[in-house]
Amino acid sequence: VDQSGELVETIKEGAEVLPLFPLGGFVYTPNTEHVLNIFEPRYRQMYTDILMNGTKRFVVVTSHPTEKGRFAQTGVLFELEDLKEVSEQTGDKIKYICNHKVTGRVRIHRILNPEAWESRDTYLKVEGTIDDDSGKDAKPMDEVYGAVFAAAKAAPAEEKQLKSSFAKLVDLQHELEEDVRFTKGAIDTLAVKDGPGDDGLWQTVRLWQSFVDQRLMARQNELQQDFQEKLKEFLQQEKGVSEDELPSAIGFQELSPTLQAELQNLQKLMRNELQPLVLESSLTMQKILEAPDHRARCLLLTFFVESETRRLGTKKRVANIFSGLNAAMEDDSSVPEEERIATAESLESSMPTKEDKGNTKSIYLDEPDSFQ
Repeated sequence: VDQSGELVETIKEGAEVLPLFPLGGFVYTPNTEHVLNIFEPRYRQMYTDILMNGTKRFVVVTSHPTEKGRFAQTGVLFELEDLKEVSEQTGDKIKYICNHKVTGRVRIHRILNPEAWESRDTYLKVEGTIDDDSGKDAKPMDEVYGAVFAAAKAAPAEEKQLKSSFAKLVDLQHELEEDVRFTKGAIDTLAVKDGPGDDGLWQTVRLWQSFVDQRLMARQNELQQDFQEKLKEFLQQEKGVSEDELPSAIGFQELSPTLQAELQNLQKLMRNELQPLVLESSLTMQKILEAPDHRARCLLLTFFVESETRRLGTKKRVANIFSGLNAAMEDDSSVPEEERIATAESLESSMPTKEDKGNTKSIYLDEPDSFQ
């Protein structure tokens, strides 16, 4: 019998029948809290069921980026902590506003009623095995004994490697004055332990997720900046709008043909460049979520940190090559001065200037105050 009282087939030993709530492409991680607005009829029914039977939990899973009705095999367990009925306040557009805590991961073995995805008559149910990450299922340990045990337990080599790799990345980020970077203090406070505490690895997994998201946002803003300047110029010169009267939004048809074409090209560029990065970010988090144990998660996170370090290392070498060419051309007396200056300027125009870096807003990432 499942949580709603219906009969189901025999399930695996240690597995449970749980409601499934697919929530797009975002990957949720253990020991986080989230608020959901519930409006769809089948999920209204799901909340009614988990309240009536007292379980107050369900599986949240990431959807396939291109194929509807396909989901990741590993999701997370949402436990309901608070629920507010808001039908009257919202004209029944939203039924509940719910607070949840993610307490573990769920390995999904199969979907028990796949036909419900298309019919939308009810919510999906899955057979899955829960891996608790909250620490509530851990065996109680005497406080003094526990402290001695923790102090005596040597940190796995994988944790040390992660901290070392992270330190190299942060040093390189500051050397290159990256717009999105971790604080130097994050090196000493990096959480790498196994478990749900503030020093647990899941804290660093979320920190890395925030870093990747902020880097994507910074790149998006960078791509949009040139167009925004042209749009501002168009509004002020062609439409006679003052600096204080610039609108918060403007219709596509109100743009000049030239700006319309530029906007379409910008949208295409952003799709081609940013969508693969968004997908890579989601897959990165999903791989960490699916890792079988703490050591495997450390290894995966180390791999992603070192990949970013290699990317910045390549960026540094390219910058050094151009810097070296500049110096060589300025010292070469055989090149006419006019030609030498013009060539140096053409090289410099393709690289960020010192003044540009000074005017760029940097985003620092750290815990607990990640964004400073």
